[in-house]
Amino acid sequence: MRGAADAALSLLPLLLPLFLGACLRLVSGKGEAKSTPRSMPQPMSPSDFLDKLMGRTSGYDARIRPNFKGPPVNVTCNIFINSFGSVTETTMDYRVNVFLRQQWNDPRLAYREYPDDSLDLDPSMLDSIWKPDLFFANEKGANFHEVTTDNKLLRIFKNGNVLYSIRLTLILSCPMDLKNFPMDIQTCIMQLESFGYTMNDLIFQWVKGQEAVQVAEGLTLPQFILRDEKDLGYCTKSYNTGKFTCIEVKFHLERQMGYYLIQMYIPSLLIVILSWVSFWINMDAAPARVGLGITTVLTMTTQSAGSRASLPKVSYVKAIDIWMAVCLLFVFAALLEYAAVNFVSRQHKEFMRLRRRQRRQRMEEELVRESRFYFRGYGLGHCLQQAKDSGGAPSAESPHLYNPPPPAAAAAAAAAALIREGELLRRRYLDRAKRIDTISRAVFPFTFLVFNIFYWLVYKVLRSEDVHPVAP
Repeated sequence: MRGAADAALSLLPLLLPLFLGACLRLVSGKGEAKSTPRSMPQPMSPSDFLDKLMGRTSGYDARIRPNFKGPPVNVTCNIFINSFGSVTETTMDYRVNVFLRQQWNDPRLAYREYPDDSLDLDPSMLDSIWKPDLFFANEKGANFHEVTTDNKLLRIFKNGNVLYSIRLTLILSCPMDLKNFPMDIQTCIMQLESFGYTMNDLIFQWVKGQEAVQVAEGLTLPQFILRDEKDLGYCTKSYNTGKFTCIEVKFHLERQMGYYLIQMYIPSLLIVILSWVSFWINMDAAPARVGLGITTVLTMTTQSAGSRASLPKVSYVKAIDIWMAVCLLFVFAALLEYAAVNFVSRQHKEFMRLRRRQRRQRMEEELVRESRFYFRGYGLGHCLQQAKDSGGAPSAESPHLYNPPPPAAAAAAAAAALIREGELLRRRYLDRAKRIDTISRAVFPFTFLVFNIFYWLVYKVLRSEDVHPVAP
């Protein structure tokens, strides 16, 4: 036993190094296993990824469109209207603030190396990628927004789709038909067109569904109501340089006439009614009736000029022009009515003057006719006068030699008859003048009422249905 123990002790120095070596190998193996994950490659940084995707070493050229020499690039567009206003009739344009969004596919920008499904890039990267050359065909003026930074959005998706959004304020042309003004419904157009790429290279189209044109919630206009229906369509343009893609949206603006009702229609209506007050004023009060008539005419002239101040000088007749013209015609007719009343009330004086003149002429004719056998007519009057002066007298056998003047009673009776006739004529013509006033009190309001019925029926019902028929 002792010999076996001595043999084991003699082998211990030899086994100890082997045991320590095995332990060190085991410890070093675990260390290598722990250090293996640290030696795995790290994910690519965003900067390196962007340089690889669209940097100088990527081979991406922003001057060349996607699918070069291949099918055209389809660009889908949609618009979010942030504000809509400043519709101006004189210049026939409108102002709108929009978010314009364009989306297309660029296979060169598809990626797999980055874990995110999409990348929101800084607007400065827009210069590094290709963009559609969209412009607004009916634009009069536009400006970008740079407060506090450029209001632009660039987003790239894994499959190569590119979303480009920009905020714009536009002044767009809107030719208006003002025949029904201020009860009109205007249709304003926004046209989006490609400037340099023909339809062989680029095609615009609206996003399908109701999201093509969106309106901010609670959007209101001062004078108009923006209707919900918006007509989307295509307006492809053909020039001598080629055929270019174009899309358009039509906005239907229904004018609210509350302002014009308060500022134009009601005041002019009251002025017309005021002109009728002269029919109840005594016809002898000439200063009052003439002053009232001239005042209403001048006021209506000023009102009519004011209604045209904010409108373009168009060659056709507008609805408000017809209203103002008829109101001016009514107040002018009321002034002429008093002229007619005054003329008729003074006609008896003209007739009496004419009667006196006729009576005087008739008396002179009778006097001449009765004295045609006077000797004075044959040049013997001086002989009779000498005989009378010598105490002689004409003989009774010659009754026609002397015609005594009519008696005073006959002249007085004739004058009284003339006065009675004049009084009868005066009453007759005064009654006629009063009858004109009485008839005018009924005819003027009734005629104006009939005009109002036809006016509002035509412009609020018939013309509105003709311009925009109701959909079945």
